[in-house]
Amino acid sequence: MASTRNRPPNRRARLAMSGALTAIGIAHFVAPKGFEAIIPEELPAKRALVYGSGVAEVALGVALAVRPTRAVGWATVGLLAAVFPANINMAVRNIQVPGAPAVPQWALWARLPMQGAMAWAALAATRPTTD
Repeated sequence: MASTRNRPPNRRARLAMSGALTAIGIAHFVAPKGFEAIIPEELPAKRALVYGSGVAEVALGVALAVRPTRAVGWATVGLLAAVFPANINMAVRNIQVPGAPAVPQWALWARLPMQGAMAWAALAATRPTTD
């Protein structure tokens, strides 16, 4: 049995993450108010933060598809860490996105660990392989 360390990253998982990041990034421009709603009130320039994170998500989504380097994996981890306070804020304050179906507060809390899983997946998908 081959070592998992020597197996190439799962292409389908990498492309799924690429598609998700790209789609969510585009959503930042299509419906910015929903993303603004979850940003902690202490942070200024909410629209600029939404657009900036949208650009980063689209760029990293594309990079995961076309050039999945280790740097792209770590940049994705950095992005997930940067937006994590907004996700925590959403759960703590039970913020509902305007125009979207209501989400139970327990589900907002339950999705927080998924950020860690996504970070691990980004690193796993960009792990160099050995021959």
